[in-house]
Amino acid sequence: MSGKMIVLGVISSGVFCVAGYAKTATSKQSDASFLAMAAQADMTIAHIGKDAEARGANEKVKDFGKTLVQDHTSDYESLTNLAAKTGETIPKGIDRTNDRTIAAVDRYKGKTFDHAFLTSESAQHQKLIQAFKEEATHGSNPAIKAYATKALPTIEKHLHDAQDLLKRSI
Repeated sequence: MSGKMIVLGVISSGVFCVAGYAKTATSKQSDASFLAMAAQADMTIAHIGKDAEARGANEKVKDFGKTLVQDHTSDYESLTNLAAKTGETIPKGIDRTNDRTIAAVDRYKGKTFDHAFLTSESAQHQKLIQAFKEEATHGSNPAIKAYATKALPTIEKHLHDAQDLLKRSI
């Protein structure tokens, strides 16, 4: 399978975790839907990050995976606390769509895994930035808007890091 086909497949499946939210983000999306999407993204990215820690061929990819696990696990804990304060519920497990996102990356090994992982994370974080900006601007609950605003710099850093590693042809 050519590298371009691998990248296209990973990008196509990698954006599923936030595509549903981003598609409707221009309409007034409910805060509850945003929280659910963010929780799914945190769980999915942390899971794929663990895979990168264990299976990455390059140390920098492994380190990036570890960073994703730490940051998105911490963010999920923040989301859990926020949901409790606002009376919302968030998912406790990864849904079928995000299972496919994980499987799309997991099928590769070595440098091909590293490239698929970084491509997927770049696409996921681009979509997350859109969704978080939309919530920070148009959300109705001030606490959830504040959470989205506070989380944005970390998501943007993850995108920058993934893109930087991709540019280095890792």
